Amino acid sequence: MTCKPDPQPSGKRIGRGTGRWWTAPLIAGLALGMVADGIAISTEAVAQDKPQGASALVEAARRALASGDGIAAEMKLRAALAAGAAQSDVAAWMGEAYLDQGDRAGARRWLASGRFSPDSSASGWRALARLERLDGNPEAAGTAFDEALRITPDDPALWVEIGRWRYAGGQHGLAIAAARRAIELDPQNVRALQFMGQLVRDRYGLVGALAWFEKAIMLDRDDVSVLLDYAATLGDLGRSRQTVTLTRRVLELAPGNPQAYYLQAVIAARAGNFDLVRSLLARTKGALEGYPAAVQLRGIAELALGNPQTAGEAFETVLRTRPESARTKDLLVRTIYLSGQYRYATLRFAEDIARGDASPYMLTTVARAYEALGERDRAGALLDAAARPRRATLHVVGRQGAIGRLLAQGQGRAAEAAAETARHANPGSYDALAQAGDVQLALGNAVAAQVRYGEAAAIRMPASLFLRRYAAFVMAGDRRGARQLVEGFLAQNPRNREALRAAAGLAIEDGDYIRAQAILGWLCDNGGARDVQVLSDLALVEAGLGRDDAASATARRAYLLQRASPEATQALGFSLAASGRDPETARALFAKAEAMVGRTRLIAQGREMLKVPARAS
Repeated sequence: MTCKPDPQPSGKRIGRGTGRWWTAPLIAGLALGMVADGIAISTEAVAQDKPQGASALVEAARRALASGDGIAAEMKLRAALAAGAAQSDVAAWMGEAYLDQGDRAGARRWLASGRFSPDSSASGWRALARLERLDGNPEAAGTAFDEALRITPDDPALWVEIGRWRYAGGQHGLAIAAARRAIELDPQNVRALQFMGQLVRDRYGLVGALAWFEKAIMLDRDDVSVLLDYAATLGDLGRSRQTVTLTRRVLELAPGNPQAYYLQAVIAARAGNFDLVRSLLARTKGALEGYPAAVQLRGIAELALGNPQTAGEAFETVLRTRPESARTKDLLVRTIYLSGQYRYATLRFAEDIARGDASPYMLTTVARAYEALGERDRAGALLDAAARPRRATLHVVGRQGAIGRLLAQGQGRAAEAAAETARHANPGSYDALAQAGDVQLALGNAVAAQVRYGEAAAIRMPASLFLRRYAAFVMAGDRRGARQLVEGFLAQNPRNREALRAAAGLAIEDGDYIRAQAILGWLCDNGGARDVQVLSDLALVEAGLGRDDAASATARRAYLLQRASPEATQALGFSLAASGRDPETARALFAKAEAMVGRTRLIAQGREMLKVPARAS
C-alpha cells in the first residue's frame, strides 16, 4: 500500500470527505498551543435521522474549518449535537476543529475510535493520520492514511497531508511526489499550492516560492496559514513593509495570532527597536515559549535592553533543545561576561574550549573574563588560540550517529561504506544523500561529493548545503562551478550572508573590487559591524581601490575588535603600507602577523609596497 505495508483490510466503501489541513510556516517554525476543555465523548446510541437544522450546522462548521476557524467550527458542531446530530456525524469535524486549535488530546477523544459517518469517513481518517503524525506515531499514521486513501484515492488534500507525513519521516523525494500528485488532481487547491510553495522554498529558495504562495492567496485572500507563509518569505527577502502589512491582515482575521506577532518582532529586531520586540513577544501570551527561535529572539531583546540575567535564562533554555548552536553559545558567553560573572564564564564553556569547538568570539570573551580575574596566562593562551587561522570544519549531517563517529575515529573507509549503504537504501532522503557527500568531502573526493550533494540539493538546499557544495567546488579547483552555484543561490536568496561572502571572495579574486566593496559594505551595515573577517576583507578592498582613509579606518576597527587576529593585523598593516603614512607601524604589524601565520602573499605584497614612494593622496 501507499502509506503502510500490509494495512488492515476493510469491507466498507465510503464516500469522499472534504477535510482541511493547517500547517504553520516552516521558516518561522511555530505552532498554536491551546488548552483542551476536557469535554468527553458519549458512546450512547443516537437516532440515525437528524433534523435539517443539525445538518445545516454541520455544513456551517465545515465552512469554518475551511477558513481556518477551529473555534467557530467547534461551537457550531456542539450546536449540531444539541440539535440532534449523531456523534458519528460530527466526530471527524470535531477532531479537526480541536487539531486546528492545537488541542491534540481533545482531538484524540473524537478521532481515536474511528467511528465516522459515511459522509465524513475519509476526512476522519485523514484527521486521525494527521494527529498520529503530530504525536510521533508513524505506523499508526500510515494505517490511517491507507484507510483514507482506500476511500478517496484522488483527494488532493489527502495527498498534501501524506506529503507532509513523508517529509517529516525523511522520505523527502516521496513527499515531493505527493505534492505533485495533489497539484495534478487539483491545480486550484490552496493547501496543495501552499505545500508546493514550502517545498520550493526549501528546495530552490525564497524567490521561487513566492509565486506559489501568491497563487494560493489569489484563490483565498483570507487564508491565515498561507498569508503567514507569504509574510515570512517576504521578510526573509528583506521586504519588511510588505511583511508587516500582511501580518496586520492576519491579526484582523485571527486576533492575537502569535505567529503574526513573532514575524513583526523579527522585523522590529532587524530595525534595532528592541522595546517593540519585547512588546510584540509579550502579546503572544507565552504561546511561543516552546519554540527556540522565539525564545532566542526574546533573549536578544533583553540583552540589548540591558537585562543580561533575563537574556541568559532565555539562551540557556534554547541550548537545552539545541545544544550545538554556536550562535546561541556566543550570545550566552557575551551575556555572562556583561553581567560580571567572570568565573562562571570560564567554567560554563570549559568543555567547549577543551573540545576545540569554541568560536574565536567565545575564546576571546572567556579570555577577557580570565583577564578580569587576574589570570593573564590563561587569558593569553585563549587569545593565541582565537588568533590562529581556523580551517573550515566539516560538520557531518548526523555527526553524532554511527557514520559521524567513524569519521571522528579516522575510519574513513568504513564511514564511506556505511554512508553509501544508507544512500542506496534511502535514495529520497536528504539526510542520507548529504551525509554521503560529507563523507566524500572529508575523504578529499570533491567530485564524488558534488554528485551526492547535487542529489541532496534536488530535495533541499539550505545554507549549510550551499557551503558544502561551495567547499567541494573550491577543493576541485572548479571556479566556474563555484560561480554558478553562488549566483544561482543568490538569485533565490539575495540576502543570504554565506552566499554573499562567497560572492565577495570571488569578486576579490577577479579583481572586481567595486562589487566586492558593495557586498562587504552591505554585510557590515546589516549585522556584520563586529565581524573581524568581513571588516578585514573590506579594508583590503578599499585599499585596492585607493581609498586609503576608509581602508585605514575599517582595518583599525577590525584590529581594535581583535588585536590577536592575523587577518586584522595584516589588513591594518597593508592599509598603512598602501597609504605610505606610517611605514614603521606597518612593518611592525607585518612582523606580528608573520609570527602568527608565517609569510603570506599579503605580507610580502605589503612589504614590497613599503619599498616604493607613497602614492599621492
